[in-house]
Amino acid sequence: MSNPVIKCVGLQKIFEENKQTIEVIRHVDFELNAGESIAIVGASGSGKSTLLNLLGGLDKPSAGTVHINGTEIHRLNERRKAELRNRYLGFVYQFHHLLPEFTALENVGMPLLIGGVKLSEIRRRAAAILEQVGLGHRLEHKPGHLSGGERQRVAIARALVTEPKCVLMDEPTGNLDPHTAESVQVLIHDLKTRLKTAFIVVTHDLHFARRMDAITRLSEGQLVPIDEAG
Repeated sequence: MSNPVIKCVGLQKIFEENKQTIEVIRHVDFELNAGESIAIVGASGSGKSTLLNLLGGLDKPSAGTVHINGTEIHRLNERRKAELRNRYLGFVYQFHHLLPEFTALENVGMPLLIGGVKLSEIRRRAAAILEQVGLGHRLEHKPGHLSGGERQRVAIARALVTEPKCVLMDEPTGNLDPHTAESVQVLIHDLKTRLKTAFIVVTHDLHFARRMDAITRLSEGQLVPIDEAG
């Protein structure tokens, strides 16, 4: 079996607040292989986003290690961390964070531009992934001229354009109406089936969570498997 695309061992995150120690993440062990998907559910404030930020190298753990494609990310300097994230990880958030002055094509191509890819190749790859998410006819539209669901599809395309090993999603449909959320959830399920990309999805929506291969609950800082996937 190939090495996990993402793995953490003994992951811990402690915050100091008003002279009190708060252990948000407690010695979490976790790994995911290519093409696998998992949903993380839990109460508000349970630390789901904190865990996602630790896994993505956006926050530093108090203890433990995170390996991305075999590399321990928190041992790297900030430049090397950014390079590793750009190459191996994609991120999708509740809010799309698209740049309003750029077209859908330009927004999607941004990670490739940062990675030093030639402009002609950027345009080809960005157009291809936008076609895959059903927006091949909206390449030149700016975010202000797109619907909420279309903007989130652009954000998903941006996360996938570098062909990452793993995509981290934090409430990716939490800001959408039920109908639009359903269409985006179906899209994500379809993409994870067709692409050999691992997906980690933080969500409050159990219907969405059940589309993943496994569900786990973050409770008292630890991941507890839930036998509801399917």
